[in-house]
Amino acid sequence: MKKQTTIHDIAKMANVSSATVSRVLSNSGYPVSKELKERIQRIAKEANYIPNMLGKQLKKNTSQTIGVIIPSIINPFYSSVIFGVEEIARQNGFTVIVCNSLQDPSLEEEYIRTIMEKQVKGLIISSISTNKEHLKQLIQMGLNVIAIDQKIEEDNINQIEFDYHKAGCLATRYLLEHGHRLIGYVTSKLDRPSRRSIYEGYAAAMKDAGLKPLVVESQTDEVYNAITDFDTGKQLTKKLLNQSPRPTAIFACNDMMAFGVINELSRCDIQVPQQMSVMGFDGIDVGEMIHPPLTTIKQPDYEMGKMACKMLLDMMNGEDSPMFDITLQPKLLERKSVMDIRSEQ
Repeated sequence: MKKQTTIHDIAKMANVSSATVSRVLSNSGYPVSKELKERIQRIAKEANYIPNMLGKQLKKNTSQTIGVIIPSIINPFYSSVIFGVEEIARQNGFTVIVCNSLQDPSLEEEYIRTIMEKQVKGLIISSISTNKEHLKQLIQMGLNVIAIDQKIEEDNINQIEFDYHKAGCLATRYLLEHGHRLIGYVTSKLDRPSRRSIYEGYAAAMKDAGLKPLVVESQTDEVYNAITDFDTGKQLTKKLLNQSPRPTAIFACNDMMAFGVINELSRCDIQVPQQMSVMGFDGIDVGEMIHPPLTTIKQPDYEMGKMACKMLLDMMNGEDSPMFDITLQPKLLERKSVMDIRSEQ
């Protein structure tokens, strides 16, 4: 592997001191003749010199990098969040380090420590760990943190949440308004605040309608890959179809799982929405590309990423603002996977 060019290498090529090269390449304002400045810059360019940003950050105790920890970028929801974060970071001259916790609390804690070791002063996190002591300690040490998506029950952490309970109600009421009374709900393990809140919203809407919830929950610990939720949707649908009476609609806790539901229904020659309606949750773009296009609840993923990054940069710039806990609101995306069956009753 070719050795990276250093300031000392450029100094030898230009026959000047390393300090002079450093002053020129850092635009320090130190008086250097125009000819010498241009010669050093030309040599640096020809030698493909890359500045050591970490060294500068350590020297100045500043960082132009922010960290993001998410459960998995494979999930299109989190991909959109990252796009939003990166857009704002790029506009402000920051780079982004993205870490995937892979649903593993110990890996999440390891990434938090790594981010601090790399002198990163700002972190956006969707935390799946129940133990927040390490994160709290790092905040006390000066780490700026914004929690997104997953609620953290701590008073000293700024948060941008989503109203999952309201969203669960909204989806279920939409199905009820279209004549469905036997509404099945398929969900990953209810071990996260977001998942529990969606379920509670669904259950509350069913109770208000005088109906009994019909829930099938995955009991397996996830080993996350690109089709985990898709496969879970297929398996849980098989269980629902064995229920008597069968549901007329299935509400899935995320869109990827809803795709698995539709796939399994198709395998069983059950037409969507003519014989079974399907409701998703997330509002990822792929939902508009499948057949039939998926009716779903939209989370403002991209907007959440942009907002989180803007607020984090304000915190890092020392802007004096009170602690905040912002709750974003759901939106129903009405497409073609839900059928109105009121006329059949």
